[in-house]
Amino acid sequence: MSPMSESAAHSLTLIEKVTEQIRAQLASGELRPNQRLLESALSEKLGISRNTLRESFRLLTKEGLLRHESNRGVFVATPSIASIIDIYRVRRVVECRALSQAYPRHPAGRQMRQAIEKAYAAQQQSDWRTVATANMEFHAAVVALADSERLSTFYDQIAAELRLAFGLVDDPEYLHAPFLDQNNKLIELFEAGQAEAAAQELEHYLTRSERMVLALYAKFTAA
Repeated sequence: MSPMSESAAHSLTLIEKVTEQIRAQLASGELRPNQRLLESALSEKLGISRNTLRESFRLLTKEGLLRHESNRGVFVATPSIASIIDIYRVRRVVECRALSQAYPRHPAGRQMRQAIEKAYAAQQQSDWRTVATANMEFHAAVVALADSERLSTFYDQIAAELRLAFGLVDDPEYLHAPFLDQNNKLIELFEAGQAEAAAQELEHYLTRSERMVLALYAKFTAA
């Protein structure tokens, strides 16, 4: 490999890493809808050049996670009703199928259980941001049951978009408290070998969650 191609490969790897870092910040709720991202501050925080950051911004804008406004800068995107509906459509297809066909002793089952324990511990501290993060980790573990790296990578993007939708609502307890026990019920069914019943329960769960998010979104946009 020539020096030029080695440099290009290194640059691509760095851009991918930075993109993943920012995507993780979106998925964790650290970055919120409509928040402006300042190149100078973020490039310094991440220890990268502005050119690298701009390329990462370009990729995340293409994914619909950021938006660029001429003469104003780059902002965290605000999901539309159509995108929220599509996200839940994808979740029902991917998560329910992964759960229904999974082996009860799949290693991802432990990740699901750990995420639930993390969420309950955070609930005791009224740390609802951590509860929300643990909830996302639970569903990422459900997707991991499919043993597909491509699906899990794709779900990372979906999770970031979903967290942006959650970020429109300044009441994480209302959003996430009702689903803690639901997550626990899902893992109990799964561990008992009732994967199909767990998948059916998850489908109802996702429909309920979608209706709640859409109702809150409508309230937010009407304000």
